[in-house]
Amino acid sequence: MDPLSSLLGGIRAEGSVVSNVVLTEPWAVRFTDLAPLTMITVLRGGGGALVLPDGTRRAIGAGHTALVQGPGPFHLVDHPATLERSHAAYEISCFAESSECGAQELGGIRWGDDSEEATALVVGAYRASGHRHERLLRALPSVLVVEEDAEVCAWLETAAADAARLTPGSQALMDRLLDWGLVCTLRSWFDRAGADAPVWYRGLADPVLAPALQSFHDRPAEPWTVASLAARAGVSRALFAKRFTSLMGRPPLAYVTECRMDEAETLLSDTDTDLGIAQIARAVGYADAFGFSAAFKRHKGRSPSVWRRAAAEAASGSLASRQESGAAAR
Repeated sequence: MDPLSSLLGGIRAEGSVVSNVVLTEPWAVRFTDLAPLTMITVLRGGGGALVLPDGTRRAIGAGHTALVQGPGPFHLVDHPATLERSHAAYEISCFAESSECGAQELGGIRWGDDSEEATALVVGAYRASGHRHERLLRALPSVLVVEEDAEVCAWLETAAADAARLTPGSQALMDRLLDWGLVCTLRSWFDRAGADAPVWYRGLADPVLAPALQSFHDRPAEPWTVASLAARAGVSRALFAKRFTSLMGRPPLAYVTECRMDEAETLLSDTDTDLGIAQIARAVGYADAFGFSAAFKRHKGRSPSVWRRAAAEAASGSLASRQESGAAAR
């Protein structure tokens, strides 16, 4: 599985809310979902501005899709002055702990009228499972905006309107609609980011490195060497090592170890897994727990058992914090 697909497995639109929103000026929407990621597509109309918790503003217009990292609340307004004059007229908050709002209650919201001058949006928030999504979010800015084709917006509005009717299967349609939108938006952004894109994404676009990287990510537990990776790429060991280091910023085996340690970190931080240290070691390519533990401590600064214990304590504290933030947001 390629790195992007693997990382996207940790953040999905399960039980999601897709709101086909139509707004007439002046308007302001406050997002208090505490979701790790929210996606907003302006289908038509005048658009507006995103206002982040730190006061940063980002314009967003018709045909734009924005991804905003949480969990802090943020606003989408027709004009920044609207937010300064009054409190947000509308609020979306369905994923906060103890929220009484349900997905069915927000599906297909239509605020204002459907005039040509109105701004039409599709809004969805993502839930996270485990910690795998954190590696994806670290590769992204706090907010990114991608321009969509007009045909995509027209199709998306039709699909969202159909999902909002809450007919049988509509929840699954909502979830898959958002998952599809997230993948397309991220691929578009990474393609345009150039040197700012993650190294693993740039490597997969390289005709020489791509076969080797795909093979490694498909089977990370195999005993990979520079020679075996070069064989997958179909080039000499020396050429592969030189090209890899130049493009990826590190030697091949340093990249392999880094990926294995990141995966081990995810598995150790997952409070829902009952895998032992030895099982995790084998899953990431180490024959014994001792060698794995030494490598993990060298790269992460703590032994696997200490890391797992700290992650469990942090997860417990994070849950309590989300519960308090959810109550404060309401």
